[in-house]
Amino acid sequence: MKGSRGWRQWMLALVFPGLIIARPASSSLGATSISYYPQATMAADKALPVLANVDDPSAVDAQDVCPGYKATNVQTTEDGLTADLVLAGEACNAYGIDIPALNLMVEYQADSRLHVQILPSVLTAANASYYTLSPDLVLEGLLEPGSHAHKELSFQWSNEPSFSFNVTRVSNGDVLFSTTGSQLVYENQFLEIVTSLPAEYNLYGLGEVIHSLRLGNNLTRTLWAANAGNTIDINTYGSHPIYMETRYDTAHGENRSHSHGVFLRNAHGQDVLLREEKLTWRALGGSLDLYFFSGPSPVEVIQQYQVVVGLPAMQRYHTLGLHQCRWGYANWSVVQEVIDNYARFNIPLENMWNDIDYMAFYRDFDNDPVRFGYSEGRKLIDSLHANGQYYIPIVDPGIYVPNPFNASDAYEPFTRGNESNAFLSNPDGSLFIGAVWPGYTAFPDWLDSSAREWWAYELQAWHDKLPWDGSWLDMSEAASDCAGSCGSGNLHLQPIITQTGLPGSAGNLVLEYPEEFNLTNATEAAVAASQSASELAAESATATASTSTSTTYVQSTPNVVRDVEYPPYVINNGHGALSEGAIATNATHHDGTLEYDIHNLFGLGEAQTTYFAHLAMEPNRRPFLITRSTFAGSGRYTGHWGGDNNSRWGSMWFAIPQALSFQLFGIPMFGVDTCGFMGNTDEELCNRWMQLSAFFPFYRNHNVLGAIPQEPYNWASVIEATITAQKVRFALLPYLYTLLYQAHATGSPVMRALAWNFPNDPRLADADTQFFLGDAILVIPVLEVGVSTVDGVFPGLVEGTDLYYDWYSQSKVDVPSTWNITISAPLGHIPVYIHGGNVLAVQDYAMTTRAARQTPWSIIVALDINQTAEGYLYLDDGESLVGDTKSVYFTADKSSLSVSVEGDFIDSNGLDTITILGLDSVPDGSVRVDGHIQDANITWNDTNNAAVIGVSLESAFQSSWTITWD
Repeated sequence: MKGSRGWRQWMLALVFPGLIIARPASSSLGATSISYYPQATMAADKALPVLANVDDPSAVDAQDVCPGYKATNVQTTEDGLTADLVLAGEACNAYGIDIPALNLMVEYQADSRLHVQILPSVLTAANASYYTLSPDLVLEGLLEPGSHAHKELSFQWSNEPSFSFNVTRVSNGDVLFSTTGSQLVYENQFLEIVTSLPAEYNLYGLGEVIHSLRLGNNLTRTLWAANAGNTIDINTYGSHPIYMETRYDTAHGENRSHSHGVFLRNAHGQDVLLREEKLTWRALGGSLDLYFFSGPSPVEVIQQYQVVVGLPAMQRYHTLGLHQCRWGYANWSVVQEVIDNYARFNIPLENMWNDIDYMAFYRDFDNDPVRFGYSEGRKLIDSLHANGQYYIPIVDPGIYVPNPFNASDAYEPFTRGNESNAFLSNPDGSLFIGAVWPGYTAFPDWLDSSAREWWAYELQAWHDKLPWDGSWLDMSEAASDCAGSCGSGNLHLQPIITQTGLPGSAGNLVLEYPEEFNLTNATEAAVAASQSASELAAESATATASTSTSTTYVQSTPNVVRDVEYPPYVINNGHGALSEGAIATNATHHDGTLEYDIHNLFGLGEAQTTYFAHLAMEPNRRPFLITRSTFAGSGRYTGHWGGDNNSRWGSMWFAIPQALSFQLFGIPMFGVDTCGFMGNTDEELCNRWMQLSAFFPFYRNHNVLGAIPQEPYNWASVIEATITAQKVRFALLPYLYTLLYQAHATGSPVMRALAWNFPNDPRLADADTQFFLGDAILVIPVLEVGVSTVDGVFPGLVEGTDLYYDWYSQSKVDVPSTWNITISAPLGHIPVYIHGGNVLAVQDYAMTTRAARQTPWSIIVALDINQTAEGYLYLDDGESLVGDTKSVYFTADKSSLSVSVEGDFIDSNGLDTITILGLDSVPDGSVRVDGHIQDANITWNDTNNAAVIGVSLESAFQSSWTITWD
């Protein structure tokens, strides 16, 4: 949610404009109170400047100096091979100490999956990369019986001039990954592997980064979890070392494609250099643990990847409703006012959120007793629950460390955590103390059972006082606003915070500082308070982009003892040094692991711990989590929001490739801060964005303190646009929920790039301004200011292979003469289409999903060019981890619809209408259900060739049936 130190300084000035700093009476400066915007509790420690290797013209290219390896003792196994790899010449020690002996293991794990793993032969402090991933945290692929019988991937190796290997697609001989002509580099702080790629390759993934969906061939993707906001082409919150490549074959008279995936199961800091016809993968440690997925379709690659890292968690039904949040809701009364305003303007609201405003001085598990008291909060939440609505607060991993010299500053969650040894330490065993919102903070060690048990206890104790419905995990990179253990030895500088003034006032705080606390930032804070967030962001970006020629950069040299603070190879981290803006890399876990080796897993560890803590509280209720920092496999526990975006049209545009990338990463429950987080939105932008986000799985409006209010009811046109889009969303909720179930069961993506559904059309390779939901719904949003039309494409329509129907008019889209079609899209209208060949079960619009689930069913049959269609509906109670379920299968043609039902879940809703789109003849009015004449009304629309059958069937999906019309 909140950004770097400069951002935090500006925001502190806005959070509490009435802050008063009162010095103790014994202070030599006297006891006079002064008005001040404090920096409060962080030290000014900063990491030393570093120069990224990719920006250093004098940097050594390991490929030029390193000898590579030779394979020996090659042994063929039933499922692959093993070998020893030994250095092929004198050690180069380019960016670490070369490891002289490695073990190679090749395993054909499944027909579509190949595993290639290279590890040091002996894991010692002198020659190893120190850390390999535990399957307890990051799953690993398992051998499937008989997997080598029909394998689609083949591994070949050579020792000339040094060890290299190719991974080939068996069916067509295409070489998918080739290290031929390059050297394998394996050092204690630097790993490098290079593969050739085709010219103008189509490559996707390698996040998290703000970029178009298709990656170019002249950029560097850096994987180091950073509190970096939505800065374009800079590493941000999550790390996903997976890419998918699609290759088109046009040599045989018709377009065909094959896609494959490559996953490096490595959590260390990484640079991935995408250059012309090659990819260079560099890591700061760990192992070369590669998985190859044969596809051949993009959707199959995504599914095959998720089988390894874990399938996504199933979401509760209510989480598909609209979520509302704001940093700046000052008290429960303001929260209630927002809820009431949604109802007043008849806008469905499902989930109410609170940002850090609710906390007592930004401390986890502790509500402000004046502004967000527990008694009043419980009444508000009970009222929400009674109305079919829910409440979700924010939680940060930084735990306030109280001033040990002042007993009144005691903070029980820290005391309990410290006594149970739940926190990270410094290398000398003392407590590691960084700085985040509450001041000096400790950080849980998610690898250790004591931390997991303590975290679960604190969540339970807090939930007992305030029955919230989910957890929003922010700052989970984990962010720290200083470099190093800046609180060690400085806890006497923690302010003593007390609450004064009238109840409900957000700004009546008194902070008492000891006399030696240095007040040096008054001028800077005052200036920051007068600047806009956009101006500060622009200044920050300029400062980051500029490099002073007089700067002296840290440059360490390879050593057997690793330099984890300033490693010899410098990744292209947007913050600079690894510990800048993050927990220090020498912070130590209880098992001796350094944060250097596991930093990218902090968010995953927090999500996993919180997920199981939720289950302990409510054993058969699916946990609902949204987190900021993610890694491979995070989708097993959590959804993700796009972080600190801007209230700009560009941020809305980038939301689509962001969302599609997270489908590839296996986190389908994705959304962004609708209307933008930082800066002021406007009516037109919020109008378009509220409609776009209505077709993302996670749908939330959220913005920053100090910006204008942007709840949709603030503009009449946005009210209308939101209701219009929500009516479509509510009708599609059963379909969207079914897609999330299919993602949970098979790994299939919910949101889909056009190229994923139409993989044989190379014109769609970089299309990312529109998208499909599953196969059935095509969304073509307006992403530009001041326009009333949008250009869109309808794959297969020009070629005559596919049909589309306008959602609103139900008319068939005419076959155009050009590829791009100009669509009318006045403000408040988002073009949505049904893809022919699909059957949809829909329900009515309501103010909550609970009410909507009680409305009658309608069925839409959208026939394809062959006058057929099919569909699937998944039903359950919407929240139980284990319980009765139901699967409903639809098959239709121009004269019949068959419904096949499996499962024990009881859905008692009846069926009202069946709408058939695209009929080539008019029904004569005879309707039969299971062969029996049915009293039904058929309405025919000549304009759109649609028939609406009004038929009354009670408990429509309790049994199988067939309806026919003549």
